[in-house]
Amino acid sequence: MKDMLGRGEAVSPEEALKRIVSALPDVLPKTENVLIEDALDRIVAHEIASPEDMPPFTRSTVDGYAVDARDTFGASETAPAYIAFKGEILMAQAAPFPISRGEAARIPTGGMLPEGADAVVMLEHANETGGMLEVVKPVAPGENLIKRGEDARKGEGLISKGHCLRPQDLAALAGTGITEMALFSRPVVSIIITGDEIAPAGETELKPGFVRDMNSYTLSAMAKKAGGIAVKEGIVGDDFPLLKGAFERALSRSDMVLITGGSSVGTRDYTERLISEGGKVLFHGVAMKPGKPMLAGMVEGKPVFGLPGHPAAVAVCFDVFVKPVLRRLAGRAGSLRDRAGTVQARLSKGVGSGAGGRTQYIRVALFEKDGGLWAEPVLGPSGLIRTLVHADGVIIIPAGRPGMNRGEEAAVRIF
Repeated sequence: MKDMLGRGEAVSPEEALKRIVSALPDVLPKTENVLIEDALDRIVAHEIASPEDMPPFTRSTVDGYAVDARDTFGASETAPAYIAFKGEILMAQAAPFPISRGEAARIPTGGMLPEGADAVVMLEHANETGGMLEVVKPVAPGENLIKRGEDARKGEGLISKGHCLRPQDLAALAGTGITEMALFSRPVVSIIITGDEIAPAGETELKPGFVRDMNSYTLSAMAKKAGGIAVKEGIVGDDFPLLKGAFERALSRSDMVLITGGSSVGTRDYTERLISEGGKVLFHGVAMKPGKPMLAGMVEGKPVFGLPGHPAAVAVCFDVFVKPVLRRLAGRAGSLRDRAGTVQARLSKGVGSGAGGRTQYIRVALFEKDGGLWAEPVLGPSGLIRTLVHADGVIIIPAGRPGMNRGEEAAVRIF
């Protein structure tokens, strides 16, 4: 069924995302070797196995005394265990002697456990006296130590393919001596801004009827944050030959193209025509608010998105559609969604009536009150950038639901 302007019926956000993801070519991105200093937030191209045991020796986790745990069994303040004091183990040295039953050695945190010892008595639970160690609290085998290979075994998988590297992952890699690794190349995202009324952000004096470009900065930052390399192709007026030239240049040097301002149906809507001439339109119109005029397609095996011109709608549409696709192009494994970017909060006021059967994306600001997390709706037209500046994320109200009440708990997707 088509509307009066010839456009197909709006699809649900879920169906729209399914169409674009299903159309992506089943080809992983190229790989490149990257130094650990530059690997944060990059995607692992092949499983990384540990080249050695980590730690490479059994080490103490406290300052204390290395012992055979059996020598401490039954020890208490009123009935201490007495063990012969054999000597001291220094930091950054192999233990110079083994421990036998009935012997103990002083050891620092991180020190190498001597052969024969299987536990460490904490310093505050023992006293040196007359060549003997007086222990007032027992330890169990394995207590207060990290065994060799407990963090990682040689040859075992350390980091899986498709994993996005976090600071703690880099620490694990460094701990096993890995300072360079094969990572997927980051997808290139070209950004084209359209509209005769758009002026560069650096324009000091605006002519009547002009507004400064904001969307290229929003999209560039969001693309970088999602793991892509953003390329600004500039501002193109409402002229099809000019837009076609810019589009072809962008397509030739990128993995994805974003066009803003040309997604609403009208006499100057050229984005759908560009996609149709070189490929296939997958959807035009999504039952969502904001972002209803959103469209997307595939050209030469690359996803092309036509985004609304309103700043808030641009950000929401990127988060809902472009980010998941970008994650897939980057080679990231697992869910298209980043569940770590969602928190639960209670609404400070009721929202969501009158969406006309569309899925609603309500901007909200988070705050703490009475020991809990609350979400304050940031209301206003999608053309207002302040609704994004003041918001921390969005809550989603499914199509067909009239709204949400004050005090109701909602999942907030963080920007």
